[in-house]
Amino acid sequence: MTRMFGRRALLAGSAALAAGGTASARAETRCPADRDSWIPSGELLQELPRLMRIAGVPGVAIAVVDRAKPAWSGSFGVKNMLTRAPVREDTLFEAASMTKPVFAYVVMRLVDEKRLDLDKPLVAYRPPANPGNDPHLERITARHVLEHSTGLPNWSSEPLVTSQPPGSGFTYSGEAFVWLQMVVEKIMGAGLGSVMQAKLFDPAGMSRSSFGWDEGIANSLVFGHSEPPEGEQKLPRQPTREMGDRLLPLVAKWRKPIASWTYEDSVAAMRETDRKTPPSTHRLLVNTAGGLLTTASDYAKFMVLMMGRPNRAAWEVSDASRQAMLTPRLEIRGRDISRALGWEIEQGPSGPLFQHSGSNYGIFKTLGVGDARRGRAIIVFTNAANGNALAARIVREATGIDRLKSLV
Repeated sequence: MTRMFGRRALLAGSAALAAGGTASARAETRCPADRDSWIPSGELLQELPRLMRIAGVPGVAIAVVDRAKPAWSGSFGVKNMLTRAPVREDTLFEAASMTKPVFAYVVMRLVDEKRLDLDKPLVAYRPPANPGNDPHLERITARHVLEHSTGLPNWSSEPLVTSQPPGSGFTYSGEAFVWLQMVVEKIMGAGLGSVMQAKLFDPAGMSRSSFGWDEGIANSLVFGHSEPPEGEQKLPRQPTREMGDRLLPLVAKWRKPIASWTYEDSVAAMRETDRKTPPSTHRLLVNTAGGLLTTASDYAKFMVLMMGRPNRAAWEVSDASRQAMLTPRLEIRGRDISRALGWEIEQGPSGPLFQHSGSNYGIFKTLGVGDARRGRAIIVFTNAANGNALAARIVREATGIDRLKSLV
């Protein structure tokens, strides 16, 4: 029989992690923390178990970039409140919408390689999977997708139509990112996971990052938790796990790992394993809008690529493309909050910040904030419904920055 643990037991476990020095901070990077480095202070780490208890967040992973290099990482609490398996350095989280900037980076690589034109209509490469009767669809470009100005809905089970002309205003859209995913797969002749592995994960050393599913991922991935008190009694549905486990038998049958599936493979798999439910883009296991499975430390390696650095590797995007990803293009709330290509830009008191947050199924909440000029960034991954509040508090305490706008 599974033993259940309340929040007091969880707090005790979390406190032991923090006080016992098992926060996975690499020894060579332990240095005095201050606002210049964004490395969490000892006081914040001591306070963290209490904050986790109040927020009802069982597990947290934090990583920090300093001087344009990965500088520190910490792992706290548990992956699953029922089993109390601890969060470790190599524990995977659902990056949720923080997937989008990662995909945007690979899109910019293809732009640099002249394989993709940011301003060429996507229909010239391939149409969306379920187009509606809307002439605006023929005008949507990759640039519109990355800056969220397509006019498409976030998710839809109906034929795709726009709510406004492309480029005319902000419309956050996961559907648009999946369409661009299909375009990239068509250009590269390979599935998303394979493209991401070759263009980013392998060269950047992001060895724990994937868009697939297998038994190893299942064992490493955190479980999501709902708001207390329900979260103390049982776990909510775990849609990613449910889909991944349902699709796994097809890996042996097709002799093709999920990480290398194309959009068409995924749709065929959903139809074969669940004949009663029509396939939908929102349920895609492999998708560019929110399907990245990764660690906080791996994501820090990606954030490094957004910093202005000398001696950048030949495989990285051009500096012009990097700057394009950080240059405000579309105002959301005046000049203070805007969209660039893949990132949200917030004008802070000491300069612009690039950032993104994420929420998968309401039980995985993530946040990443960076300062490209100073070569600093902080990433917070959580496995609970109230993780966004906790992540914002951690960022404020570590950086001294109050973020008043949060967008998934």
